Amino acid sequence: MKVVVTGATGNVGTSVLAALAEEPAVTEIVGVARRRPPAAGAKTTWLERDIVRDDLAHAFAGADAVVHLAWAIQPSHDEAMLHAINVAGSERVFGAAAEAGVGALVYASSVGAYAPGPKDRSVDESWPATGIESSFYSRHKAIVEGLLDALEDDVPELRVVRMRPALIFKGEAASEIRRLFAGPFLPGFLLRPQLIPVVPRIPELRFQAVHSLDVGDAYRRAVVTDARGAYNLAADPVIDPDELARMLDARTVPVPARAARVLTDVTWRLHVQPTPPGWLDLALGVPVMDSSRARRELGWSPARASTEALEELLEGLRRGEGARTPPLDPEAGGPGRVGELRTGVGEKQ
Repeated sequence: MKVVVTGATGNVGTSVLAALAEEPAVTEIVGVARRRPPAAGAKTTWLERDIVRDDLAHAFAGADAVVHLAWAIQPSHDEAMLHAINVAGSERVFGAAAEAGVGALVYASSVGAYAPGPKDRSVDESWPATGIESSFYSRHKAIVEGLLDALEDDVPELRVVRMRPALIFKGEAASEIRRLFAGPFLPGFLLRPQLIPVVPRIPELRFQAVHSLDVGDAYRRAVVTDARGAYNLAADPVIDPDELARMLDARTVPVPARAARVLTDVTWRLHVQPTPPGWLDLALGVPVMDSSRARRELGWSPARASTEALEELLEGLRRGEGARTPPLDPEAGGPGRVGELRTGVGEKQ
């Protein structure tokens, strides 16, 4: 079985490659990325391709499955570029998969595709995937879900799977996650529990997480089974301010959501940090997900708790951890993070 993976060098991509490499049914893996990593793993060869402009049908030729992970979160101040990558690029991937006669397409959707929903109960995959309007990430995920609806109508013989994971963490992704969401001005040493005395208690701050390696395992299962449709992926427990305070040995302090949003917006507009306020709206708005379908139909069960995944990320942030791929490289920001500053902190790639 030949599997092609776009966006194969990132947080999820490296975990998907590791899972596929251990799968006996998979004999060949092709990693597609804009920048080739220095080494290839088991069963893996690399193609340098840009999903926005390069030929993809040739790259997908002979593939039994395509796993589409390529996605951009930065530069957050240039939504036209993000749309070109996330929406138009995904549409090109889907068209190329159909043109190449690929048997299965597994797409990286997200909890962020969902419309606002409840925090006091969990929802299944039937909850509307219409997004949260103020978040570009959520809008793009919802638009791409609509593209998949059309693809399924046009190419019914193509098996389409949509993975909708919660926040995805692992220690090796710590440097990339810091660059994407916190920017160059966050010192890792400040993330020690003894230096974080309080946690903001924001109404509706309840979120889910899952370890990247567990997500990789879910993708492997989707590739080698006859799965179709959407699958929520999340580990227990749901994380709230009380859980965060317990993890950090801190206390909670009430903070109005509006105040948190204003602070996020101002610091983003001033290029102090790269995360626009839509991300806060998304975190406070998306529903708690029920992952029963993935457990039932894929036989998937996360090996690590959500708190374990978050603790591993925090430790990775303290240590400045990464991996030997261009996105995960802890030195990707340049000496003294000067390369990150040159981007205008979310203004350009």
